[in-house]
Amino acid sequence: MQTTFTAEQLADPHVEESEKILRKCVHCGFCTATCPTYVTLGNELDSPRGRIYLIKDMLENGRAADEQIVTHIDRCLSCLSCMTTCPSGVNYMHLVDHARAHIEKTYKRPFSDRAVRALLAAVLPYPGRFRAALILAKLGRPFAGLFDRMPALKPLAAMLTLAPASTPRRSRNASPGVHAAAGARTSRVALLTGCAQPVLDPAINDATISLLTRLGVEVVVPQGETCCGALVHHMGREEAALASARQNVDAWTREIEGNGLDAIVITASGCGTTIKDYGFMLRLDPAYADKAARVSSLARDVTEFLATLDLPEPAVKPDLTVAYHSACSMQHGQKITRQPKDLLKKAGFTVKEPREGHLCCGSAGTYNIMQPEISAKLRERKVKNIEATGAALVATGNIGCITQIASAAKLPVVHTVELLDWAYGGKRPAGLRP
Repeated sequence: MQTTFTAEQLADPHVEESEKILRKCVHCGFCTATCPTYVTLGNELDSPRGRIYLIKDMLENGRAADEQIVTHIDRCLSCLSCMTTCPSGVNYMHLVDHARAHIEKTYKRPFSDRAVRALLAAVLPYPGRFRAALILAKLGRPFAGLFDRMPALKPLAAMLTLAPASTPRRSRNASPGVHAAAGARTSRVALLTGCAQPVLDPAINDATISLLTRLGVEVVVPQGETCCGALVHHMGREEAALASARQNVDAWTREIEGNGLDAIVITASGCGTTIKDYGFMLRLDPAYADKAARVSSLARDVTEFLATLDLPEPAVKPDLTVAYHSACSMQHGQKITRQPKDLLKKAGFTVKEPREGHLCCGSAGTYNIMQPEISAKLRERKVKNIEATGAALVATGNIGCITQIASAAKLPVVHTVELLDWAYGGKRPAGLRP
């Protein structure tokens, strides 16, 4: 794609990076076939190629974002399916991240939109606040139908609908500490506890610690760790995202320089995609660039790390058929496609892959709150394909997908690591039917 940025514009390193990305696009349109919003809406401007045109026009002309570009960028799930499909290597992730930051700086959203976004940014990254919000949601749930009839309040209705009927008790494993390896220690890892996941489903990290320590891995939950920053990053709140990234880099660097780390294990693939990008996000910060790159190089999805270990024979024979849902952040963001399925098969599960596995379930961080109509259509499409497999349950590696799919599926939806922990001698996942 030909660009006409001026030398003055290219002096901005963010614009310079976006210009390099834009030049790689050859207008082929392969991305439109795998884009969930284009497949759902049929609008060229709701495809990656269409959004690229809008972003190019906005950045080249150095103008503020307008209602049209905000509408179509907001509809992007950041599923990154387009990056898997693109034959030219267009880094759409970094381009749309830049566009969102530009929107945040130059566009004044309607009051209701600003209020909802501020609420999400102030609550979701903080486990204590999020837990309190879920308790309050019980009081507001009867009003969800009323809110859903008012366009400005639809996000609130979506929040109330997605909120669980009950909130699990806080796990002791969410607190900073060291979990010793059983027997001889083979490696030492840090575990990202996360923000929403330990509130919605603390059993995921519990199963991870249980499994890893039995396999001879020492697991540390570092002091000072915080939200990975993905949520505010995708809202265009770049300074808040970078502040979270720096705090985590500091926490993990202390462990690296202390007793050492062989990996930083992550159980939510959405977080993993962002943490693996810390090196890029902090590349312009001389105090953090090298440390962030080192952290990114150590980041591993839990299945990615388990695939490097010498696993024993399974302790139980589950004899269950599992529909494996590959989260977008897993298959498109991190390019992890084989390891989770291979691990489940090795553990004794029969694995089936639903049709249209490349399409997003509609969760995408806060997308199911901010874009509930599109999200619902994608969820129904995903659930239909999953249930058509005839599987007994669904396994996936991202808490957002678990929450989204479970809100409509008739099957139990559990994290992949919970099934692996059970197969290798841990607890049977609570959500499984007898």
